[in-house]
Formats: sequence, C-alpha cells, structure tokens
Amino acid sequence: MQIDVTLQQLRVFEAIAHHRSFTKAAKAVHLSQPAVSIAMKRFAEIVGLPLFERIGKTVYLTRAGESVSGQIQVIRREIDALDNLVLSLQGGVQGPLHVAGVTTSKYFMPHLLGAFVRRYPGVRPSLLVTNRAQVLQRLAENRDDLVIMGQVPQGLPVEAFPFLENSLVVVGWTDHPLAGRRNIPLRDLLQERFLSREAGSGTRAAVDQAFRRHKWIVKPYMELGSSEAIKQAVIAGLGISVLSAHNIRPELDQGRLRILDVAGFPLQRHWYVVHPIGKHLSRTAESFRSFLRTESATILAGKTKGTDSSPAGSTGKRRPRTVLGSDYQDP
Repeated sequence: MQIDVTLQQLRVFEAIAHHRSFTKAAKAVHLSQPAVSIAMKRFAEIVGLPLFERIGKTVYLTRAGESVSGQIQVIRREIDALDNLVLSLQGGVQGPLHVAGVTTSKYFMPHLLGAFVRRYPGVRPSLLVTNRAQVLQRLAENRDDLVIMGQVPQGLPVEAFPFLENSLVVVGWTDHPLAGRRNIPLRDLLQERFLSREAGSGTRAAVDQAFRRHKWIVKPYMELGSSEAIKQAVIAGLGISVLSAHNIRPELDQGRLRILDVAGFPLQRHWYVVHPIGKHLSRTAESFRSFLRTESATILAGKTKGTDSSPAGSTGKRRPRTVLGSDYQDP
C-alpha cells in the first residue's frame, strides 16, 4: 500500500505532538483549527489507526501516533539534509543551523550564535539546551548539526573539537569567612557545607576527582539539580560550591558571590563542539564550527574580563579528537 501524505500533514502532526493541543498547533503552523482537524482526520485515515487521544483538555499520542512520530523525525532530518545540500550547491553561509547543548552552555551559546548570525544574516539558527542524557541521545541519533558539551561522551564514535576553556572555581557568598584568605588549603573545604550537583554531573565528577587525588571524600551538605539552584543557595549562605566561571559573571559583578582562592583551583576543562564521525556537515555548520574554534574566546572576553579566574581562551586550530570518551558528564 502506498502512503500518500503531504508535507503539510506532517508539519501539522509535529505541531500537535509538540504542543499537545490542536488550538496551539493551529497557531504555530498559521492555520485555522478546523483546517488542522481536517488535516489530521485525513492523515489518520491514510494510516488506518487513530493517532491522537484526548484526555481532559490535553492531546496525547496513541501508540500508533508515537510510531509515526519516530518516522517523521527521520523524514525531517532527510528534508533538512536536502535543504543543506541545496544551499551548499548555491554557495554561501545561509540556511538552517541546528545546535544542541548541555544545560550550562546556555550561559554563552546564545552570545556566540548571535555573533555568528550578525556576520551571516542568512543563517536560521536553532539552539536546544537540555540535560546531558537528552543531548547524548540526540547525538547518537544524529539529530543536530553540532553538539556542545563539556566532556566528550563515552561509547560514541565522534569527532570533538575543543574551542573554549571552562574554568571551575570555588565560590562562596560575599562575606564568607574564607573570602579574605589566600591560597586556602583544599583540606579546609572538608569543614565547609558543600553544595553539589547531582551524582553524574561533570562538575561533581571533576570535584570528586580533585579530592580523591588526596584520598579525601567530600560529602555534600545538599545536592541540587542545576547550577542556577546552586548559585542561589550559595548566595543565601547555605554553603560553598564549585561552578563554571562562565555562569557566575553577573553575580560577581553585583557582589553577590566571591571566588575563593583555593589551592589547586581553578580546575581547567574545555568546551567541545562535537558531531558523529563521518557526518556530512553543511557549509553553514562547517563555518560555525570554525567560528567557535577561532573566535569564541574573543567574543566572550568582554563578559569574563575582571573575574579572578577568566575562562576565556581558545585552544586554537587543533586536530579533532576521535574518541570513545570519558566517564565524566557535563556540568
């Protein structure tokens, strides 16, 4: 049996699946609600099974709908690849650019994308910021042009290019008793209330490793699920923590946080731009990858200037690392 479905029907289906609402989907695709309902009725008739079910005011995918949704993602990637191919043949840096990044990348990636789009106004960027597990799944499924992460994943054959230093610093509230001391011994932190990310985060792993080198174990006073939550807890005087210098600049400028001068810190890591081995990058994606590697530090320098430990610094044009990764996860 031949499936005769239109791109418009696929577009409407995607919108409903995303918004869980026919009304919101209609607004998203700029159609009337009756037109959306008709399109989905015809689509369901083609498939021969119901694709949605309504529970209360919310629309959910049926099992058949979930299966169709998975195939539509494949079709979408093929359409994007065709779009990129056409644009490459036409020449110029333009068209879609799909980037996914781990949560902490939200503090700098919008600035870098903004600078890139100002240089190439024809680029249509999208940035998805989510947790590491989702980013790894997207990377494994080749769903994005490029992926931004703080640690190259284990078990996935990828090319990874370091493009920005990522300094992890110890922070406390403004008038913390350690704030005026210099070269604080690492052992002294064992006496403090230590606020940590959940087990499995890259920052947590890096801190644990730093203490394990001395055969010490730091026991968290509290575990929190995001860097933002940790910042607020430190500001409130609940304890000290280790955070990326990239995401505390506003609080340092406002005097709400202090970087503590601890021996062995900052811990130096890198941000990587990653894609699967053998992936065909569009000219736009290649240009953005090169842009990140050569210009990220310069663009962000103004935002990090004046911190006790500046995270700015490009690693230059290095060869990509083709790796199976590390046990660490991203912050």
